[in-house]
Amino acid sequence: MPHRSLVALSLAVVSLFVAPRAPAAQGQQARPATILLVGASGMIGSRILAEAAGRGHPVIAAARHPERIAAGTNIRAVQLDATDVQAFIVFARHADVIVTATSPRGGGDPFQEAKAVGDAAIAAARATGKRLIVVGGAGSLSLPDGRPVAETLPAAYRGEALAMRAVLDSLKASDVDWTFFSPAASIAPGQRTGKYRLGSTTLLSDQNGNSRISAEDYAKALVDELESPAHERAQMTIAY
Repeated sequence: MPHRSLVALSLAVVSLFVAPRAPAAQGQQARPATILLVGASGMIGSRILAEAAGRGHPVIAAARHPERIAAGTNIRAVQLDATDVQAFIVFARHADVIVTATSPRGGGDPFQEAKAVGDAAIAAARATGKRLIVVGGAGSLSLPDGRPVAETLPAAYRGEALAMRAVLDSLKASDVDWTFFSPAASIAPGQRTGKYRLGSTTLLSDQNGNSRISAEDYAKALVDELESPAHERAQMTIAY
C-alpha cells in the first residue's frame, strides 16, 4: 500500500478516536488533551504513553513500527516516519499537544538524525499552532560549575549529546511553544515514586553525586508539565 494511503487509513481511525468534543461547562474539569506521541514504542516513550493514557488522555501513539506499541484504552497506534514533515503535520492537526520521544540512534549520523526529527517536529508545531514537548538528553545540560555536560562525555556518547543540544538550539531560535525536558544522567526502567526534584539547565545530582531518574517518574513529570505548563519556551530537568 502506498505511503500516503497508509497515512490516510491511520487518520480515518484517528478521526473517530479524537472526534471533536464540546468545551467543558463552567465549574467542570477541562477535557483531557489529545497527545501526538512520536516514539511511543521506545523505553521512555512507552512510559509516557502508559502515564498519559492512564490519566485519560487520548494518545495518537506514533512509531515507524506501530506493531511494537502497547495496546490499551485511550491508545491508537499509527505508523509515522518522524522525518516526514507532511505526515507529521497531518497527525499533529488531530492533537492538542505534540510530544517527541526519539533519540538519534539509527546507526547513521546522530547529528543529522536528530536535526531531521527536530526540524520536522518544529515545522509541525508551527503549522498547527500546537505545543511541542521534546524528550531531550542530559548532555544538553551544564554542570554546576558551568561546564557543558556534552563536552565532558566520552567520545562514544558525545555525538548524541551534541545532536540533542543542537535540537535545543533550534527550538530556542524558533517561534513555537516548546519545552525541552532533559532527564538525569542515568534514566532506566524503575518505579514510579512521585518523589523527585525538578530543575532547569543544570544537571541535578544527589548527595552522593549520582544523577538518576526512573523512566516512570520522568513520564509522570512530563505529563504533569503537559497538564500544567510551567516551563514554556524553556528547558527543564529532573533527578532524585
